[in-house]
Amino acid sequence: MKKILFIRRDNIGDLICTTPAIYAVRQKYPDAKIGILVNSYNADAIINNPDIDEIYVYEKAKHVPEKNKLSVWWSNLKVLMRIRKEQYDVAIGCGSYSPRLVRYTYMTGAAVRIGYLSKNVDKSKSYNMPICEPEKPLHEVEMVFNLLSPLDINNTPSPLRIFPLSDETQKVKNFLNISDIKEGKPLITFHISSRRPENRWPIDKFIELARLIISRYDANILLLWSPGSEKNPYHPGDDEKAELIIKSVPQIIPYRTNHLRELIAVLSFANLVVCLDGGAMHIAAALGKPIVTIWGSTNPDRWRPWGVKHIILQDENKKAENISIEAVFNAVEKLLA
Repeated sequence: MKKILFIRRDNIGDLICTTPAIYAVRQKYPDAKIGILVNSYNADAIINNPDIDEIYVYEKAKHVPEKNKLSVWWSNLKVLMRIRKEQYDVAIGCGSYSPRLVRYTYMTGAAVRIGYLSKNVDKSKSYNMPICEPEKPLHEVEMVFNLLSPLDINNTPSPLRIFPLSDETQKVKNFLNISDIKEGKPLITFHISSRRPENRWPIDKFIELARLIISRYDANILLLWSPGSEKNPYHPGDDEKAELIIKSVPQIIPYRTNHLRELIAVLSFANLVVCLDGGAMHIAAALGKPIVTIWGSTNPDRWRPWGVKHIILQDENKKAENISIEAVFNAVEKLLA
C-alpha cells in the first residue's frame, strides 16, 4: 500500500477512537503515506499525531455561521480536489453507514473504497469494498478497527493516541506555577459540559462535589468547560455555569479553554478526571487518565473510555441528573486509592 486515506466526519470522540486504527496501519505499512480528512471542529485532536502524514480539513456550515454556504462548499470542493490529485490507493469511510460519508469517500477518487454497508442500501451505490455492519454491539474503536481487515490487519486495537502541543503544554505549566496549587495534593479536573441535555449533571451537584473533595482530600480542583455563552445559538457554551461554580467554590481553579488544543494540554496535567460523556472524556482516555464519567443516554458499550481505569455512573432512566453526589464522590475515592 502506498497511500491510505481515513475519512472521519464526526465529533471529537469519534476521531480519537479512530487513532488505534491509524496506528495499526502505520505499523503494518511504515512507508505508506497516511492522510486523513477531518472537519475544522475536531482537527486539533490529531494535529500532532506522528502516525499521520497529511491532514485535510473541511468545514461544516453549522460550525462557521459567519460564512455563507456557497463559500463553505467551494472551500470544501478545493480540499477534495487536493485529495484527488494525490491519488490515494485506499480511502476508508470511518463510522456507521451514512450516504454523506459514502459520497465523501467516493469523491476522493481512491481506487479502493472501504466502509460499512447498511442492510437496506444497494451495494452499487456504496463502497466498492463494503463491510457489513456487525450484528453485536462493538466499541467505536473496534468498529473502526474492523474496517482494516481488507488491509490484512486483524490484531487487537492499541490504546487511544493523542499528543499535546509543546507550546500549549508550556502555557498550562506556566499557569499552574502561578496558581494556588497545593503541592503534594492530587489535581482533579472537572469538565462540566455536554452537548446533550440528558447527559448534563446539575451545577449545584458539581459545587457540592467540589466542596466534599476539598474538605476530605484538600485536593486541587481545576475547572474546565465549553467556552461561550449558553445563549449562543451556534456554539452554546457554559460560561455562566462556570462562573456560578467559581463564585460558590473560591478554592477552585478555572481554566477557560478557547481551543481544543488547549483542552488537550490542560487534561494532560490531571491526576483524575471527572466529566460527562463527550469529547473531553475521550481526550482524557487518550492521555491515560483515570476517569469518573457521569453518564446519560449514550450506550457505554459503544462509547466508554477505552483502555484506561474508569468508572461509569448511569442510572436506569439514563439521565445524568439522577446520579447522586455520593455516588460520584465514592467513585472518585476508589480511583484516587
